[in-house]
Amino acid sequence: MSFIAKLKATPLPPLKNILNVAGQTARQQIPQRKDYEQPPGGTQQHHNQQAQQKSMEAGMDGGDQTTEMSSNPFRNAGSWANEAEGDGDGNGGEYRNEYQSTSFNEYDGRYQQTDGFRQGSIASEGSSFVCEGEGGGGCKIDEFQAGWNVTNAIQGMFIVSLPFAVLHGGYWAIVAMVGIAHICCYTGKVLVQCLYEPDPATGQMVRVRDSYVAIAKVCFGPKLGARAVSIAQLIELLMTCILYVVVCGDLLAGTYPQGSFDSRSWMLFVGIFLLPMGFLKSLKMVSTLSFWCTMSHIVINAVILGYCLLQIGDWGWSKVRFSIDMENFPISLGVIVFSYTSQIFLPTLEGNMIDRSKFNWMLDWSHIAAAVFKAGFGYICFLTFQNDTQQVITNNLHSQGFKGMVNFFLVIKALLSYPLPYYAACELLERNFFRGPPKTKFPTIWNLDGELKVWGLGFRVGVIVSTILMAIFIPHFSILMGFIGSFTGTMLSFIWPCYFHIKIKGHLLDQKEIAKDYLIIGLGVLFGVIGIYDSGNALINAFEIGLPF
Repeated sequence: MSFIAKLKATPLPPLKNILNVAGQTARQQIPQRKDYEQPPGGTQQHHNQQAQQKSMEAGMDGGDQTTEMSSNPFRNAGSWANEAEGDGDGNGGEYRNEYQSTSFNEYDGRYQQTDGFRQGSIASEGSSFVCEGEGGGGCKIDEFQAGWNVTNAIQGMFIVSLPFAVLHGGYWAIVAMVGIAHICCYTGKVLVQCLYEPDPATGQMVRVRDSYVAIAKVCFGPKLGARAVSIAQLIELLMTCILYVVVCGDLLAGTYPQGSFDSRSWMLFVGIFLLPMGFLKSLKMVSTLSFWCTMSHIVINAVILGYCLLQIGDWGWSKVRFSIDMENFPISLGVIVFSYTSQIFLPTLEGNMIDRSKFNWMLDWSHIAAAVFKAGFGYICFLTFQNDTQQVITNNLHSQGFKGMVNFFLVIKALLSYPLPYYAACELLERNFFRGPPKTKFPTIWNLDGELKVWGLGFRVGVIVSTILMAIFIPHFSILMGFIGSFTGTMLSFIWPCYFHIKIKGHLLDQKEIAKDYLIIGLGVLFGVIGIYDSGNALINAFEIGLPF
């Protein structure tokens, strides 16, 4: 009773104070972007507080823009006024000022690291894939999660064709598996280097660009660069998604050849399991699926290599040659080249890492592991099956049950490989079409609480359905992908990264680095021409035979 008496005797705070606390709590729960960390200084801090207050009164969209302009200590003093002038002509002055040169002061510096988060951008505001804005919030990943995504991209379905490459290329194919891993690791690093510029005040590198498209705007111009790279990226991503569906259908049809389902029926069946991918909201979710994709990859390697090791007494050591089958090896070389392409994802992965200083470490070890796995897998499997090596190594497995088990894990791997290119393709589409007026014609697909709107979920599911339908109805799709991918793949992974490196960082490079970039550009052109020629001939021959249905 004494406690209740004390409770009654306790004076209550004034109603005004209660309302003030409630109002402050409510404002803290309203979703809004993190403000930039400002340098010390009373005048600057006071100016920023006024700008933030004005931005909150102006509304969500206008508020972001005001805060970005006023709070950036590295912004060109004259660019703000020029942007205001550019708003009326339809082009936007921010493009003219941000991308006309490669000096630090011409960028608005919106990609500086502040407490481990990236801020919004010209190319990516409102995208959950590239920033912590609309669309689900916290999507930061550590170096291991980033490594799972890279491994997912470069340890793809092509691994089952690597022993066939050794059949036609001998030891040179093994050298190519290691050498191309080094080249692709290098082009990935130089591409990410192009995202940074030195701060003239401190000399530290600051992230002033956020994506492949932002780099292309510097080198090719805001219109041509953005469109060319966006189209190439979208084609590459969607065709990769479609290829995974085609592979699943072919593997299941080969596992059950006497069944009533053909490959297209299996593609439609597999598509049911892909529909939940429309609910993916963050890169961390994709990283988890990539981890399990890597686990399935390890199981496949362990099973097939275990079978090969049991046959070690019959290995044909003398069958591996130093000569090259010039008629068939270029096709296998194309398989090796495109099995290492991950550059399209790297700017986003690096930007979403908690500790970006570990990006190079992550990229080195993921490519070293891929090179060791691929070279060892191709070499050991060829030693086992020798001149009878099939284009898809699972066809060499004589036991139908054993072959079915391996194909089942390959299907699981293909399904778990689908989310990464699919998620990137959706975010690329959202970045270009669904950021809300006046940036884009269509509104954003995200609610303020980070959940998808109903029609936004429909859009994402529609992308999945479209990839399934294209896999079913486009004839000879895998050959067509090889033809188009020979151009887009070499451009995105070999030619453009080195060209951007020379264009943006050329004044800081020595002659050896410049020569290395030009050499890789030459190799990219060579690989692209060979791939287009071989795939073109295969496509012509396929249509001469007739449609498969």
